[in-house]
Amino acid sequence: MSFELLFDPLFRVPFATGLLLAAILPLIGMYLRLRNEWLAALAFAQMASAGALVAMVLDGPMLLGGVLAALLAALVKGLLARAGASAYALMMLLAWGGGVLLVANHPLAEQAGHALFDGQLYFTGEGHLLATALAALVVLPVLAWLSRPLLLARFFPEFYRARGQSERPRLLLFDLLAGLVVALATVSLGVMAAFALVFVPPLIASRFARSWRAGLALAALVGMLGYSAAFVLSLGFDQPFGPVCALLLVGLVVLLGLLPPLLYTASIQTSQVIAQSGNAWTRLVAEGGLSAQEEQQALAQGFVPVSLGPRVLRAETAPLAALAALL
Repeated sequence: MSFELLFDPLFRVPFATGLLLAAILPLIGMYLRLRNEWLAALAFAQMASAGALVAMVLDGPMLLGGVLAALLAALVKGLLARAGASAYALMMLLAWGGGVLLVANHPLAEQAGHALFDGQLYFTGEGHLLATALAALVVLPVLAWLSRPLLLARFFPEFYRARGQSERPRLLLFDLLAGLVVALATVSLGVMAAFALVFVPPLIASRFARSWRAGLALAALVGMLGYSAAFVLSLGFDQPFGPVCALLLVGLVVLLGLLPPLLYTASIQTSQVIAQSGNAWTRLVAEGGLSAQEEQQALAQGFVPVSLGPRVLRAETAPLAALAALL
């Protein structure tokens, strides 16, 4: 064990770089989870890793290669939005295949490939910290501006079409932001840790937060605390950062008892939660209602049946009626 290294000035820049990314990645993950597109983060990370390897082979900066590859992946995702998870799978296969070929045919690619997967956080320099800080200055304000359009596009997809507008430019802009942040994280934290920080903190926040804004704050807090603990443990015990971070966050999910509820509620075939006011969550179901088994599962999770009256509402009008009743 070498915990005295934690106080070495050499590791201040890597720690600050990772901490900043650990605060932003969960915010990106919250919106990806909202859109059921969390798998896109893994596709972006794999593409960034492959792009960094290509840049290394061409004697170019790995950070630039990773960012360009991830932005290209985000652009492709935006243009192929209807393909859904198929687009993510194709990008991951492309990145994996290209990465393996580079590793097999370039003497330095194997070592770089392991570093990109496990994370090379301890070798992060001031240039990477500066790039991350500049990205944060751009991403955070734009993400705050995009928040309302993203929520409207998810919960009320007819909102923009009723006004003769398209939500695709805003969604594409978000994808580019996500690709940029994930690429920066992949080159420093590694594929494994970057994806863990995108996926796990929003998962925890979605179970405990009482509002969307509280969820964003809680996800960022969990990300920073999990990252800090992983940094201390991996450096103190001389272990690669990526696996330690991923295992620590997964262990937190198990410790909080979230795994059984996740497996239990996965069988409830209903739509996403669409409205929240105070301490009340509203879950709208598909036309035709719930089966007896689904009703029992919902009751077991704490849902209380509430009637809006004798009227039968269509799926597109029920959300507005529910919001009016809550607010």
